[in-house]
Amino acid sequence: NGLQEILNPSEMFITMHGEDLSGIAVAAMLDGSRPFLIEVQSLVNTSAYGTPQRSGTGFDVRRMNMLLAVLEKRAGVSLFNQDVYINVAGGLDLSEPAADLALCAAVASSVRERCIGQDWAVMGEVGLAGEIRPIAQAERRVSECARMGFTDLILPHGSLRGVKPPEGVRLHGVNTLSEALDLLGLRASY
Repeated sequence: NGLQEILNPSEMFITMHGEDLSGIAVAAMLDGSRPFLIEVQSLVNTSAYGTPQRSGTGFDVRRMNMLLAVLEKRAGVSLFNQDVYINVAGGLDLSEPAADLALCAAVASSVRERCIGQDWAVMGEVGLAGEIRPIAQAERRVSECARMGFTDLILPHGSLRGVKPPEGVRLHGVNTLSEALDLLGLRASY
């Protein structure tokens, strides 16, 4: 039928599943100024080889390796003997650093074998010290998450200034990766 408008691109990139699955985190990304939700998937398993395997689809592998090192050093997530596989659902290639926190949350979720609640979305750039750095256009991202039914959003504390959450949406500002993982219940007992 020729070109047809996609009215809701976020629905294409996130799974609306009815079951709780570990290793999945949702974040709001920007394409220009248009926000859409993406799903970052992670599978972490004990390595059968001497050197753990690291593989990423839709995410820069060098950045992924850096984030895995930050997870281990700054948040105590033990990955030294774990194979880690990352996938961005829908075949997207992410280059925006706001997806960092979603990748870290998905990996921690897979390690702990605990799901992140289906009403949670996480976004923020993760620095080498484990700090969560501000992201651009936080209000647009919050609005898209609310429109898609997400009620608990983790954002960099520095991005909350001037952002008014829609009714029924709770914003959780974090300064560190450890704080974010604690909010999600993913850090204890590593």
